[in-house]
Amino acid sequence: MHLFGKWSFDGVVISDQGLQRYICLRPTPVPHSSGRHEHRRFGKAEVNVVERLANNLMKPGRNGGKKTKAIASVKNAFQIIHLRTSENPIQVLIRAIENSAPREDVTKLTYGGITYFKAVDISPQRRLDLSLRWITEAARVNSFRSAKTLDEALADEIIAAANNDLKSYAIKKKMDQERVALASR
Repeated sequence: MHLFGKWSFDGVVISDQGLQRYICLRPTPVPHSSGRHEHRRFGKAEVNVVERLANNLMKPGRNGGKKTKAIASVKNAFQIIHLRTSENPIQVLIRAIENSAPREDVTKLTYGGITYFKAVDISPQRRLDLSLRWITEAARVNSFRSAKTLDEALADEIIAAANNDLKSYAIKKKMDQERVALASR
C-alpha cells in the first residue's frame, strides 16, 4: 500500500529511539482516520505521521480548517520534495521531525513566592508535537502575503529541517528552546 498511490512506507527508518514508538508509519493510501483516535488516551500516537502533519496545517487562515485542502497541500509538498531531493518524501519528513524535535525545555518552579526556571527533559510525544507544529507554522508564515504557495513553503521547510539547515524555522526554534534550557540548569 502506497501513500497517495506513489510513496511506500517500506524502508522508512526512524533513527531516533525515543520517537520510534510515537511516529506511526502504518501504511495508508489516504491519511484520513476521521478522528477515531480522539477518545483514547495517547490515541494520537497511532495516527499516521502524514495525517498528523495535515492536521497541524488545519489552522484558521488559508485552509480554514478544511482537511481535504490540507491533505492536498501535503500531497503537493511531497511531490515537490520528491522532485527536489529524489528521495522518498516520507523519509525526508521523518528526518525533518527528528532534527527539529527539542530534547529539553524549561518549567517554572515557585518556592516561597520566588519563581525560577528549571531545565527538564521533554516527553517523546511532546517532542513530536512541537516539531510538527513548528514545521507547519513556518510553512504558514512563509506563504502568507508571499508569491510562494503553502505547498512550496511546506516543502522548503521540510527539506531545510531534514538537512539540519539553520535557515529552517523549526531548527531555529529548537536551538532557542534548548539554549534557554541550558542556561537554566
